[in-house]
Amino acid sequence: MKRTRKFLKRLKRIVRRPFEWLGIGLAVALITPMPRCILLAMCDFAAWCGYHIDRGGRRMAKANLAIIYGRELPVRTREMIIRRCYRNMARTLAHVFWTFWRGRARVTAAGELSPEAVQCLDATRPLITVSGHLGCWEILSQLVQMHGIPIMSVAKDIGSGGMTRLLMRSRRAIGQQIIPAEGAFLPLLQMLKAGNDIGLLVDQVVRPKDGGVWVRYFGRPVCVSAAPAFLGAKAKAAIAVAWSRPLKDGRYRCEVVRVFPHTGGKADIWGMTQDVTASLERIIRRHPDCWTLTYNIFRKHPKPEEAAQLEEREAKRR
Repeated sequence: MKRTRKFLKRLKRIVRRPFEWLGIGLAVALITPMPRCILLAMCDFAAWCGYHIDRGGRRMAKANLAIIYGRELPVRTREMIIRRCYRNMARTLAHVFWTFWRGRARVTAAGELSPEAVQCLDATRPLITVSGHLGCWEILSQLVQMHGIPIMSVAKDIGSGGMTRLLMRSRRAIGQQIIPAEGAFLPLLQMLKAGNDIGLLVDQVVRPKDGGVWVRYFGRPVCVSAAPAFLGAKAKAAIAVAWSRPLKDGRYRCEVVRVFPHTGGKADIWGMTQDVTASLERIIRRHPDCWTLTYNIFRKHPKPEEAAQLEEREAKRR
């Protein structure tokens, strides 16, 4: 049975590979030469289509909103948030392809750093910039690089190996360093010890054996990466929680919402991971339409001993 599942999974990858390349080729050919105003209009149309076609995604978004607010939202409010969520995801994905060409000029046209973010970046080195899949998460590290600060980010595999390499090439277009998630710890640590910055997204499920720890997220246990806290302790680096806020004109302003300076002494890896997660949670509560509501982040449940350990850690902090 296990061999059959592996074979079917491999067969599925082989079958979908030409369609992935066809989709990427069309996206590069169509999106790259577009003026930004037409790009935004196309993304809005794609989001409208996605909203009406993706029934499973709408159900997941509805379930996540119920968890975030702990109650049923009015139908009109809920549907408006979910529609805007699809629009945000479409614009973020399009941004990756749009910056294939004239990357520096287009990143500058698409976003800006807030004055507080500029001050934080200039005053704190090295810095671990932590964010989630909020707003246009792709542009955050790009703007840091454009500000003249070398930054390294981690990218997970997307589809086939060839597709991942192509998308990583786009992300490197303006000089940003992108490395695969597998084996990323040592290069990230070396980057920090050289006095440079790194950028990490931490609002995805990570298994304990892969460096995840159980924290409380919207009142529920979720296993997320402890990499920012661990790297911060090893490199004596501060951690800044940031995100890219969508503006009315379709651009983005990257803002730092909280900075956790390195204080020395014994590091509280779990406590720092919980604090970072809580900072992201506060942003999402205020701007749920900017988050990837279609992602099932609450799908895993802790084992009894893991749940007991989480409760014990929370009790010690009260």
